[in-house]
Amino acid sequence: MSGHAQPYPVHAALEAEDAKSALRTAIRSVRDARSERRREEAAHALAEVVLTIPEVRDAERVGLYAARPAEPGTAPLLDSLDDLGKTILLPVLGAGLQRDWAPYAGAHDLLQRAPGRPPEPSGDPVGPSALEEVDIVIAPALAVDSSGTRLGQGGGWYDRALTFVRPDVKIVALVFPEEFYDAVERPLPREQHDRPVHGFATPQGWEWITA
Repeated sequence: MSGHAQPYPVHAALEAEDAKSALRTAIRSVRDARSERRREEAAHALAEVVLTIPEVRDAERVGLYAARPAEPGTAPLLDSLDDLGKTILLPVLGAGLQRDWAPYAGAHDLLQRAPGRPPEPSGDPVGPSALEEVDIVIAPALAVDSSGTRLGQGGGWYDRALTFVRPDVKIVALVFPEEFYDAVERPLPREQHDRPVHGFATPQGWEWITA
């Protein structure tokens, strides 16, 4: 599904935040080069993979996100989970630029409601603590390594949001195949505030992280 090389512009002299910045730039460049056709194929394959995760199939409430164009696509997954009758919560822009959550009401309701933001539902926000009620969280990531370290977009919002998740709830990150890193050979930079994930899914398959 992916013929892209794995970017890793990290060396020992870089501080963690500088290493993250270099990785983000490199990974985004690879993502931007992916054709629309390959993105669409990957999105459909990813939906099929995620639906094989037992915790997803068993969940009544799912925390998810509406992907931006270059991210691993979530539109087919959103449709499939909606067809299965799941309650889906998506991030939205709340008051004072705070991030919140609102229920998914169908693809027709997803719009870019603020410049530079991902698509969002129009429903009333239900509060950041609504994540306490979900049975699984499917989170965006630029990369994940085999220790569970997740590289986000840099705003820190997901790390803060994930503090609301119940301890028994799994967090699964969605990435392209070349964005999963061996933590021994190519560890991702991690800081104290970074929240690890329990597993990852790509268009090629999914795994729990056991490290």
